[in-house]
Amino acid sequence: MYKMPKIKIGLVPTVRWPFGTEARLPQKKRYFEAFCGIDADVIEYVDIDDVVENGILNSPAKAEAVIDKFIKERVDGIFLEFLDFGNEESVAMVASALKVPTLVWGARDPAPTPEGARTSADIQCGIFAATKVLSSLGVKFSYIYNVEPESEAFKTGYDQFIRTVSIVKAVKGLRIAKFGSRPSSFLSVTADEADLSTKYGIITVPIDPYSVSAIADKIMEEDGEEYKAYKADLLKRFNWGETKEELIARHAAITLAFEKAMDDNGCHVGCLECWPVGQTLGLGAGGGMRGDRACMNLGELMDRGYPMACETDVYGALTMEIMRAANLDQESVFFADLTIRHPSNDNAELLWHCGPFPYSLKKEGCEAGVKAGLSQFELKDGDITVCRYGALNGKNYLFGGEGKAVEGPFTTGTYVYFEVSDWKRWEEHFMFGPYIHHCAGIYGNVKPALREAARYLGMEFDDPEIQGTYSL
Repeated sequence: MYKMPKIKIGLVPTVRWPFGTEARLPQKKRYFEAFCGIDADVIEYVDIDDVVENGILNSPAKAEAVIDKFIKERVDGIFLEFLDFGNEESVAMVASALKVPTLVWGARDPAPTPEGARTSADIQCGIFAATKVLSSLGVKFSYIYNVEPESEAFKTGYDQFIRTVSIVKAVKGLRIAKFGSRPSSFLSVTADEADLSTKYGIITVPIDPYSVSAIADKIMEEDGEEYKAYKADLLKRFNWGETKEELIARHAAITLAFEKAMDDNGCHVGCLECWPVGQTLGLGAGGGMRGDRACMNLGELMDRGYPMACETDVYGALTMEIMRAANLDQESVFFADLTIRHPSNDNAELLWHCGPFPYSLKKEGCEAGVKAGLSQFELKDGDITVCRYGALNGKNYLFGGEGKAVEGPFTTGTYVYFEVSDWKRWEEHFMFGPYIHHCAGIYGNVKPALREAARYLGMEFDDPEIQGTYSL
């Protein structure tokens, strides 16, 4: 099982030099108490209490110590907290040196006294000054507008920033396991792997599917406790119909073998030449489309922390990792085809694939079956965000939009009907953009984080709520 590591956020409270810092300690404490509980299970905070007085930055002379600590701690993002006007030069030095997602914010100033005196030191005013300096130094930053830390607006904005940091961290230096070549008829899944490497440090790692089969052979031969427990779990969760028990046992071994192959190669996301691969993996004789397929195994891998895209779709694998990170690894991502329109709902589309959706997202009360290696069940109700990465002519794009699961007619495989505000506009974006029929989905609403992460990564965010090229 793989679980994403925690996100490290460097905290930089700031006041204007030469003002002292001790008077701002209650305010610093108030800020921290307001945000420390947001996404707390995925964040590790790095403060500067040990390198500057009272853990508050107010002088350029102290910025280097903060930079050194954050580099040593390898922070993934920084939070510039303005306790008053702030010290624009100091925070700019830190942000420009770290080159990580940077959040800028300060609380709303209190009203003047009846006599007209202002008891604070113009927080909003100082942020305007500091962000001008950040921009002049080429620093990309995020901003939560001038609201109180206890407000819902702050909580929502802070949560989206953490998701943004998670995406940027996940993309840079990613290793994608590539099991086999693309199916011969799928020219649409080709990817510019050199571009991914140059721009984002993403490496595709080719792994022979036969090596996975050999690992599975060993797992079955050793018959260890993990294998026995997982095999029993598969038998309990799925209705296997007429599938022979020895083939079910092979499926269990194949899932664990993929997991080990990815671990051995430093990968936690991948893509698979999923057909015709059954014979290669020992899931049935005859090759071609005969024998069991590995679709249900892909869904199982997603639930075990190893998202796998179908049909050797490298960009699809990257999209899945982006979505896993946007969801803070709190629930599985699913990988779907955009297939047909809903027969009676003009704004709904069938998100479907032949059987690789994760079991954990199954609709309550819906039986999960497996036939010839293909899972069969409907996904649960709820809000859904859909995403797709694409590239064309040296430009990189990230499509992201939100909708919800709705009722629709039964179909085979794994599926969910997905309703949006204006399907015609969605369809136009997919038709005229550098995308194919594959997309990744998660439950929840994370479009703001996708949009913000695209900005940090130098991608053009493609929003289906904005009219693009028109169809006829």
